[in-house]
Amino acid sequence: MRADSVIPGSTLEMFAEKSAAFIEQIRGIDGVAGCALVSRDGIIAGKYFDRKFNEPWFGALSATLLASAESAGHLLDMKNPSEVLVRAAGSSMMVIGAGENFLIAAVLKSTARQEDVFSRINAVAVEIGRVM
Repeated sequence: MRADSVIPGSTLEMFAEKSAAFIEQIRGIDGVAGCALVSRDGIIAGKYFDRKFNEPWFGALSATLLASAESAGHLLDMKNPSEVLVRAAGSSMMVIGAGENFLIAAVLKSTARQEDVFSRINAVAVEIGRVM
C-alpha cells in the first residue's frame, strides 16, 4: 500500500506510526547497527538498516530462526527461548520475540555488549507485545 493512500487517523496509519516509533527506540540502543520489526509470518513492519540486502528474505528467515528455536526448545521440554543469537567474525544478529505477533531482528555492532543490548531490546519487545 502506498503511503499517500493511507487515511489519516486510520488504524493503518496508527500502526505505521507505532512501528516507526519502536524502530527509533531500538536504533537508539548503543550497539545496534540495524533493526527490523517483523511479523511472526516474516513480513517486515518497520526497519532501519545501514546496508542494502534482500529485506523480504531477511524478514522470513528471522521469523524462521525464532520459530525453529521455539520448536526445538519444545522438543526438549524447555521454556520458550527469549532470543536467538547468531554470531560471526566481527558481527552478530539477535532475534527476540515481541509478543504473539511480532519479533525484533537486530544487527549488532562488533563493539556491542550483547547482554546489555538484549536487556534493552527486550524491554522494547515487552512493550510491543503489550500494545501490538
